[in-house]
Amino acid sequence: MIISFLKSREAILLGALIALILLVESRFSGFAMPRNLAAVFNDTSILIILALGQTLVILTRCIDLSLASNLALTGMVTAMLNAAMPGLPIVALLAVAVALGLIMGAFNGLLVWKLNIPPIVVTLGTLTIYRGIIFLVSGGSWVNSHEMSAAYKALPRAQMLGLPVLSWIAIVVIAGFAIGVNRTALGRAFYAVGGNPGAAVYTGIDVGRTRFSAFVIAGGLAGLCGYLWVSRYAVAYTDVAGGFELDIVAACVIGGISIAGGSGTVLGAVLGALFLGVIKNALPVAGISPFWQMAISGAAIIIAVAFNARKPPSRIILKHAEARS
Repeated sequence: MIISFLKSREAILLGALIALILLVESRFSGFAMPRNLAAVFNDTSILIILALGQTLVILTRCIDLSLASNLALTGMVTAMLNAAMPGLPIVALLAVAVALGLIMGAFNGLLVWKLNIPPIVVTLGTLTIYRGIIFLVSGGSWVNSHEMSAAYKALPRAQMLGLPVLSWIAIVVIAGFAIGVNRTALGRAFYAVGGNPGAAVYTGIDVGRTRFSAFVIAGGLAGLCGYLWVSRYAVAYTDVAGGFELDIVAACVIGGISIAGGSGTVLGAVLGALFLGVIKNALPVAGISPFWQMAISGAAIIIAVAFNARKPPSRIILKHAEARS
């Protein structure tokens, strides 16, 4: 078991992550301190949650480029609701955020499932649609910190057992995915559909419905992150999380999630997001412009895809072989 793990993509990425942290520590003392690493994890929590949602979609040979726009729209809606009705319980706002996210994910999934439109085309379109809706509902105006209630802004920052609630939410999502993807029939179906859709049909798996489920789950997580993002940074505007979809895809690909579908792990997606998180936290410390972040993310995608093409899959359910009836 240990030897098998040491030969895996995840072990290589974990080693690269540790090496990166030590490299930064050698230049800037204190970066590898537990408190700072906990802060890096907290800063990366939203990316981790979204990367896990994207992982499900990519496992089924699809992709969702609208997750950041979904996040921005749900964040704006919850911020506007809070500004208009400060007494509305936070649980109700969370429910609204997740429900909106689920609806947007379902819309993407239905277009892919029922109309058989390529996922990249669907989500490029809805990416723009959701951004446009933000402008329509807000009139282009911002919702600033002074318009938000203290309770609205408090949840992600609240401390529990030494960690912010935002970090605990990410930990719960990671644990849920580790169980759901590896121990449930739906989790195995995601791998089967991406590994070999034709063979999956012969095993009784509904390919369209499985892909729809992946889009819905990813959308619901994006909705949750919409509230978490806006409440944490205490501002909502049209371009919230602009370009963040690139980081989400980069985290998945760096983590060994195969763009071809059917291969990858929850641990890989988490490590990929943390790798990007360490880079993004190290850049300001090193005095490097944040505008380099997108270039680094793009380069990381290319390098990771090239590396993944030379490595055997981390996990795959149905082999690429013609099913015999």
